[in-house]
Amino acid sequence: MPVPTTHEALIYLMVIASASDREMSDAELGRIGAVVRSWPVFEDFDADRIIDVAQDCQRLLNDTEGLDGVLDLVADVLPARLRDTAYAAAFEVAAADLEMRLEEVRVLQLIRRRLDLDTLTVAAIAQGAKARHRTLT
Repeated sequence: MPVPTTHEALIYLMVIASASDREMSDAELGRIGAVVRSWPVFEDFDADRIIDVAQDCQRLLNDTEGLDGVLDLVADVLPARLRDTAYAAAFEVAAADLEMRLEEVRVLQLIRRRLDLDTLTVAAIAQGAKARHRTLT
């Protein structure tokens, strides 16, 4: 498997979170684009590459090593200081459609374990995402 850049690894996690229930909703795809265009970690990334990177991720997921192989790649590429950011991006996408399906929860658990994130960090990220997605109705 080719080694992704740090930006690509971050996008891979968002794609994995979105595709976990075998359905990439418009809200989730839109959230990936919004994260890439607005989060400081992506400020030197060419947002026009999002679709190509997402397609690369899908090809890797269909490879013989599948999800575990992609998660291994991501964990190898991401520096420790960006692991919470990576999980936050994945959670942001999973929460975008305001419905957290069991498959999404399971994938987020796999990501959390592979990135070796502690429970308090994960809880804070989840609470922050829920607060951002809350509506008045």
